[in-house]
Amino acid sequence: MSYSVGQVSRFAKVTVRTLHHYDEIKLLSPSGRTPSGYRRYDDADLDRLQQILFYRELGFSLDDIASILDDSDVSPSEHLRRQHGLLTERIERLQEMAASVEHALEARKMGIQLTPEEKFEVFGEDYVEYEDEAQERWGETDAWKQSRGRVSKYTKADWVEIKAAADDLDRRIGEAIRAGVAADSEQAMQIAEDHRLHIGRYFYDCSYAMHRCLGEMYMADPRFTEYYEKIVPGGAAWFREAVVTNADRGEAAAG
Repeated sequence: MSYSVGQVSRFAKVTVRTLHHYDEIKLLSPSGRTPSGYRRYDDADLDRLQQILFYRELGFSLDDIASILDDSDVSPSEHLRRQHGLLTERIERLQEMAASVEHALEARKMGIQLTPEEKFEVFGEDYVEYEDEAQERWGETDAWKQSRGRVSKYTKADWVEIKAAADDLDRRIGEAIRAGVAADSEQAMQIAEDHRLHIGRYFYDCSYAMHRCLGEMYMADPRFTEYYEKIVPGGAAWFREAVVTNADRGEAAAG
């Protein structure tokens, strides 16, 4: 049996574009072609795609997945055992997070104000330091006051939600750069726009002009540059260009 790219797309619930990309980067090349050149996938190809999707769900990059799957010393059964172990660890972590959310919900019901330590626990210790510095630099601005008014009402559950949304943006930045997406492309600008809306939703009204300033800061402040470089090499410069390009487009559309 062999299957068309459209059939595989439906089986695996991935886009045809994704399958084309996997073929282009030699991560999953179909075993056959029709006389007209159309891709045809066999059962072995579907098995490899399943492994790819498992590892993607676990947070592995496409480069890492290629290295793992091309290791001839690891059998398909060993891949499944490894993935089972990783998924078990993720389940345990999610159970811990669920318990934290339940704690936050109970605290809200009882009218208990969670401590700053509990809020910042989600982001790590560095967040506390950055928060103190931000207050010193921007404490008199309207954006800061608006942000303080919002976050003062957040529970640990809210912070978990905010962190998850931020992590998803970081993941999209990394994937786009690794896939060779241009910083001034529609995809890159959409990521930048979603980042701007994320700030507006959770913290303060973020105009295009303000977002452009933030983009410049991501390159000017070594700590922010380091943050994006850890996501992917070149991340800071790429994201700064995406933010500035999106801001230019947004302001032009607004007239």
